[in-house]
Amino acid sequence: MAEVIRMPRMSDTMEEGNIVSWLKSEGEEVEAGETLAEVETDKATMELDSYFDGVLLHIAVKEGPVPIDGIIAVIGQKGEDWKKAIAQAEGGSNGGGEGASASTDEGQTKEAKQVAEPSQVAAPAEAAADDKRVKASPLARSIAKEAGIDLANVSGSGDGGRIVKRDVEEAVEKKVAAPQAAPPAPASAPAAQPAKEEAPKEQAPQVVPFAFSAGGANYEEKPISQMRKTIARRLSESKFTAPHFYLKREINMDRAVQLRERLKDVAPTKISFNDLVIKAVAAALRLHPAVNSSWQGDKIRINKDVNVGVAVAVEDGLLVPVLRYTDMKTLSQINVEVKELAGLAKKRKLQPDQMEGNTFTVSNLGMFGIEEFTGIINPPDACILAVGAIVQKPIVKNGEILIGNIMKVTLSCDHRVVDGATGAQFLQTLADILEDPIRLLV
Repeated sequence: MAEVIRMPRMSDTMEEGNIVSWLKSEGEEVEAGETLAEVETDKATMELDSYFDGVLLHIAVKEGPVPIDGIIAVIGQKGEDWKKAIAQAEGGSNGGGEGASASTDEGQTKEAKQVAEPSQVAAPAEAAADDKRVKASPLARSIAKEAGIDLANVSGSGDGGRIVKRDVEEAVEKKVAAPQAAPPAPASAPAAQPAKEEAPKEQAPQVVPFAFSAGGANYEEKPISQMRKTIARRLSESKFTAPHFYLKREINMDRAVQLRERLKDVAPTKISFNDLVIKAVAAALRLHPAVNSSWQGDKIRINKDVNVGVAVAVEDGLLVPVLRYTDMKTLSQINVEVKELAGLAKKRKLQPDQMEGNTFTVSNLGMFGIEEFTGIINPPDACILAVGAIVQKPIVKNGEILIGNIMKVTLSCDHRVVDGATGAQFLQTLADILEDPIRLLV
């Protein structure tokens, strides 16, 4: 019997998937594990793999958004009646008819594990390349372009020698660098050259001519990505559902600065101030479990594990990879994991399980010179800490005016879970740890 393929849930917050492109055409044979299409979710562009062997009998949605569990294709034996299979599937229960593998919970779990890393869709101009271009999937081309891999040096393992994602990943691991263009040959020297050349005259700066189109609207519109849709929806729900209040304070980072200098000589990695803040936050959360909690509608969940989410800016939005059991990790372990997760986030290669389970979130804009800002709580957390830059400024200490390294932080709290005094006590503990970071060792 023909199998109906439905849109799977590829992330915990996904409500619909946007079909970007099909890598198989109607009438083509497919094998289990082969990539059928590229689907943009709220967090990444992922590959949708087939669970079945057979022929792609019908593509229900060529491109565009499809709700979770919506029918997108039919796979079966050549000549089978795909219309009958769809009619039977639509006449079944809400969970989908028999054979709707991607609609079941088990199928969703398998699909989330099988989907490939995120990518950007290849530009149409690439499809119009010359006859000498290699055969490669759009995802493989995107990964290769980002990694600087020349596809001419990659062997394809797909149908007909087609280069697929795994081939490019192997090339990246082997550090197959793209060949560098040969430098231009030097111009031949003139027959007669003066003993001492005159300094070249400065060229007049070129001015871009002013252009103005009157009488028409002057703007550009672009479609909203699934990621941006989800960010807008979730943060709007958070802002307008959770009653936010904000606690701000300055933290003297003098001793943290000294510690970081000393760690350069003993730590296997280069510890950053962000690593120190994350470690201090985790230690403070262990002492203030009420802040490490979440609103559950009819109850408050007090989390026993400390899993700190770290906000990472990406091209089309914001991703929050999660450091699990943060309070149990060393500064070096935190440093390595943050770098790894941030790198995956910026390449849109994070897996769903790497963005789930957060109990608290840290958002740091200090590296951009921002001294102070407020954050919107990242559900299901009850709080988010906004961290600003470390700035040298005058401070009064023992009756003297000195120069101190001051960092401003703002704690956004869900008032349904955290009261003012509770949040203030957490910030006091955080400041105590960072102002005397030896506490991180005890």
